[in-house]
Amino acid sequence: MLSNFRKKFIGDRLFYKNVLIMVVPMILQNLITNLVSLIDNIMVGQIGTEQMNGVSIVNQFIFVFNITVFGAVAGPGIFGAQFFGKGDSEGQKYTFRFRIIIVTLIIALGSVIFYLQDDMLINLYISEEDAAEQIEATLRYGKEYMHIMIVGLIPFGIGQAYASVVRECGETKIPMIGSLSAVGVNIFLDYALIFGKFGFPEMGVRGAAIATVISKFIEAFVIIAWTHTHTNKNKYIIGAYHSLRIPKSLTVNMIKKGTPLLFNEFLWAAGMSIIAQCYSVRGLDVVAARNISSTITNLFGAVYIQMGACIGILVGAKLGANKLRDARTTDNRLLFFSVAATVVVALAVLPLAEVFPRFYNTEDHIRDLASYMIVIQALAMPLWSYTNACYFTLRSGGKTGLTFIFDFGYTFLLMIPLAFVLANFTDMNIRMLFAVVTFSEIVKVIIGYFMVKSDLWINNIVDEKTVDEL
Repeated sequence: MLSNFRKKFIGDRLFYKNVLIMVVPMILQNLITNLVSLIDNIMVGQIGTEQMNGVSIVNQFIFVFNITVFGAVAGPGIFGAQFFGKGDSEGQKYTFRFRIIIVTLIIALGSVIFYLQDDMLINLYISEEDAAEQIEATLRYGKEYMHIMIVGLIPFGIGQAYASVVRECGETKIPMIGSLSAVGVNIFLDYALIFGKFGFPEMGVRGAAIATVISKFIEAFVIIAWTHTHTNKNKYIIGAYHSLRIPKSLTVNMIKKGTPLLFNEFLWAAGMSIIAQCYSVRGLDVVAARNISSTITNLFGAVYIQMGACIGILVGAKLGANKLRDARTTDNRLLFFSVAATVVVALAVLPLAEVFPRFYNTEDHIRDLASYMIVIQALAMPLWSYTNACYFTLRSGGKTGLTFIFDFGYTFLLMIPLAFVLANFTDMNIRMLFAVVTFSEIVKVIIGYFMVKSDLWINNIVDEKTVDEL
C-alpha cells in the first residue's frame, strides 16, 4: 500500500529538481511582490487606522482588477502552454496578440469605473454605525489612493501579458528579476514619500500610491525589454506587432475557452470582495483587522498559489505534447507536493500571529482580532492549496467550463450566501463567523477531489487538427 502511494504521489529527484527550477523563481517573485505590499501596508498602518482602512478598501478593488487580468491571460495561456509543448512559436504569437488586446480593454474599462465610481465603491465597505469622522477620513484617504493607483493599472496589465508568455517558455527567472528590480525602489519611495524623508514631501497615502505605481512601471519595463532583446528565446515576439491578425478558428477557440476563465476569475475576485464587504458590516475595526491578517497570509500564500501556476504550465505542456499518461502522473505528484509544502508554510505562519499585528499603529482590540484571523487563515492554507491545485489541473486541459462551476459555483452558491446571512441576520461573534466562512472551503475540497479524479480534464486542445487550421 505504501509502495503504491509513493509510486502515485512521490517523484524522483530529477522530477523535484525540474519542478523547483521552475517554481522557486515564481514563488520568489510572488513573495517579493507581496513583501512590498506588506511593507507598504505596515508603513501606511503607522500613519493611522483611517489611512490604513482607506488603502485597504481600495486594494479590494485593485485585487479584483489584478485577478481579472490573470483570468484574461489565462485562456490564451492554456493554448500558449500547449503550443510551447508542441514547439509552435507561431501559435504562441497569436496567443500573445490576443492577450495584449484583451488586457488593453480591461485596463480602459477598469480605469473608467474606478475614476467615476470611486465614492460608491468605497462606501460599500463603510458601515453607517461607525463614527462620522472615521467615515469621512476613510473615504477621503481611499479616494486619494485610488486616483493615483489607476495609473498603475497600465504597467500591471501589459506586464502580465508579457510575463504569462515568458513563464510558459520556462523562463520563470525573468519575472522574478523584474520584481527584484522594482522592490528596492518601492521600499525607498514608500518611506520617503509617506513620511517625507530624504528631502521628499510628506504625502501619506498618496506617497504610498505613487511609490507603488513607479515600481509597477519598472517591473513591467524589465520583462518587456528582456522579451524584445532575446528573440532567440522568444521567437513568438518577432513580428508580433506587425499586425493584430489572429486566425479566426484560434480566436473562436480562445474566446470559447477563455471567456469562462475571465468571468470566473473576475467573479471569484468580486466574490472575495463581497465576502470582505459582509465582514465590514461589523464595523471598520473588522476591516482593519482583516487587512492586517490578509497581508501576512497573502505573503506566505505565494507558495501554494505559484505551485498551482506551475501545475498549469507543466501539465499543460505534457498534454500539448500528447503525453496524457505522463500528465496524469505529473499532476498527482505536483498536487501532493503543493499541499505538503503548504502544511510546512502554515506551521511557519502560526508563531507570527501574535507578533505581526504589533507592527501596526492601531488599537489593541484590532491587533487581537487580527491575530485570531491569522491563525484561522494559516489553518485553512492546506485546504486552499488543494483547491488551487485542482483549479489549475482542470484549467490545464482546457476544461474551463468545469473551472467556472468549481470556482464561481462554490463562491456564489455557498460562501457568499453563508457570509451574508451570518453577518446580516445573526448575532454570531465575528470570530466564529470568520472561522465558519473560512472553513467552508472543506466543501470545495470534496468537489475538487471528484472533479480531478474523473480525468475529464485530460485533453489535448492543440492537436493536429487544430494546428492545421492555423
